[in-house]
Amino acid sequence: MNRSPSQNLRGAIFMTASMAGFAIEDVFLKAAAKVMPLGQVLLIFGLCGLLAFAALVARRNDAVWHPAYLSRPLLIRAVFEVMGRLFYALAFVLIPLSTASAILQATPLLVVAGAALVFGETVGWRRWGAILAGFAGVLVILRPGTAGFDVLSLLAVAGMIGFAGRDLATRAAPPVLSNLQLGVCGFAMLSLVGAGLAIVQGNWVMPGPAGWGLLTGATLFGVTAYYGLTVAMRTGEVAAVTPFRYTRLVFALVLGVVFFAERPDLWTLIGSAVVVGSGVFALRQGQRRGKN
Repeated sequence: MNRSPSQNLRGAIFMTASMAGFAIEDVFLKAAAKVMPLGQVLLIFGLCGLLAFAALVARRNDAVWHPAYLSRPLLIRAVFEVMGRLFYALAFVLIPLSTASAILQATPLLVVAGAALVFGETVGWRRWGAILAGFAGVLVILRPGTAGFDVLSLLAVAGMIGFAGRDLATRAAPPVLSNLQLGVCGFAMLSLVGAGLAIVQGNWVMPGPAGWGLLTGATLFGVTAYYGLTVAMRTGEVAAVTPFRYTRLVFALVLGVVFFAERPDLWTLIGSAVVVGSGVFALRQGQRRGKN
């Protein structure tokens, strides 16, 4: 369905605001993990997000629990959601936020490749070239085999694979489920991830005022960002608003410098530029193909 320029502009604004919200959410979670165990952070954050989305679903008079949650695509989605949430959370806590976010930007490229391999979608040689270039950009960021290689960066790669699998499974999700109901599923999985990690870590810490403040901030920005993402995708054309997902990297770079004194090196910046450029090119090629 074609959208008007004003709708696409509104969608782009919501997408950019949503990416800013997700980047700020990561800052709150990373800071919270410095004062309490990560498993506890994810458990409390997941439960708060779950309650928030359940309230939004109930407000729309939709079912908070739906039998479609147990459908095969949703169960597959849940497995990938757990993988993405767990490994990306470990990544942005243990490595620079800017590095973890840069690697995460390759997710749309992996989704395009997966759509071709799993759903049989047509992907021309130009987009395959962009996908390979984007993965090369990730290798530039990782720098395997060099002194700059950090094995913990592979956690972000695992998180990227998990989120890509989740997005692909979402495409096969039963249409009876709304985006808000999918949000309930997502935060329910995050709660399980947090609970499992909290059991492994074992040392529960009662949050103080600062801890509760950080968790509250993460919840407010996380839920608002997710809502903005759904508005963006429903307002503008997918190909017009999706490239603005990459603004998350810009926000993450700035916030990492301001709050955690991160200093991304030249190779990280070059690799990030390659990943983002490849992703935008692949999306634009898909838009042109759809119009032919």
